[in-house]
Amino acid sequence: MELATLEALYVEQLKDLYSAEKQILKALPKMIKAAGHKKLKDAFSTHEQQTQTHVERLEQIFKELEVNPKGKKCVGMEGLLKEGAELIKEDPEPGVLDAGLISAAQHVEHYEMAGYGTVRTWARLLTFEDQAELLQQTLDEEGDTDKILTELAETSVNVDADLQPAMTARTAERHRM
Repeated sequence: MELATLEALYVEQLKDLYSAEKQILKALPKMIKAAGHKKLKDAFSTHEQQTQTHVERLEQIFKELEVNPKGKKCVGMEGLLKEGAELIKEDPEPGVLDAGLISAAQHVEHYEMAGYGTVRTWARLLTFEDQAELLQQTLDEEGDTDKILTELAETSVNVDADLQPAMTARTAERHRM
């Protein structure tokens, strides 16, 4: 596709996000299975349902644009999800794994927020107001998920990871202070 116009770039970036969301839908069940913390499992399950809605919103936009959403692979998301999969394969201590899963998920969320913020802005400029609203809804949900993950990390998961029985001498010394 020739990218001679902002609208062409907009469509290209929407396809990238569509690919990213489809990849996330494949990865989330593995993350849910790997997570040990109940609230983290719940957060990932909720986000899996939201991600399906994100795909549906994008499909609605593609229908309005009369464009096929397929044909592009989001290599950025592929890389982020590969890092998360590698973490799971390393089989760290359960609390450490949960902390790592949150980190991986937040990398994904921030990538998505950057993409959705950009296409939302372009939709407004191109006077696709209904599309901009749909994109803003998804952007808001991605931000909410990021906040939930941060709260989980700060209030329990990171603390649990730090208290794993396999503490390093330095970590153990820090806890004695």
